Amino acid sequence: MKTDTRLSAMLHLLLHMADRDDPVTSEELARYMHGNPAAVRRTMAGLRGAGIVRSGKGHGGGWTLGRPLAEITLADVHAALGAPGLFAIGSRNPHPSCLVEQAVNASMQETLGEAERLVQARLRSITLASIDADFRDRLARHPSAPKEHRHV
Repeated sequence: MKTDTRLSAMLHLLLHMADRDDPVTSEELARYMHGNPAAVRRTMAGLRGAGIVRSGKGHGGGWTLGRPLAEITLADVHAALGAPGLFAIGSRNPHPSCLVEQAVNASMQETLGEAERLVQARLRSITLASIDADFRDRLARHPSAPKEHRHV
């Protein structure tokens, strides 16, 4: 199963956007990710629907944050992306007739459910402001890194 990297990608882009006073185009955002502007627009549309970002059209248009970093949690972004699955493991057969496999499934479901609740709680507890503070700490310890190259 392929890893879904959209949460990480969108957090990356949102933090770059926070440093800007002006709107950021999809083309600029795609360059940060070495990706495709159309894919950025499709993914950002979900964030716009959740009020995390706003978009403007035409000359001077682009993407801006819809609310302060301190008011955006990782859980908000995860939900805006359609709440992709957190784990790539699961039951081989969801409705087995074999009692051994039923016991395996029950154990896995209980374990994965507990893990998902813990991960969701952690996502709700982390704001983009706290990630931005961590970044700024790291940047302060490496003053030779020019601001424009911090995305490398």
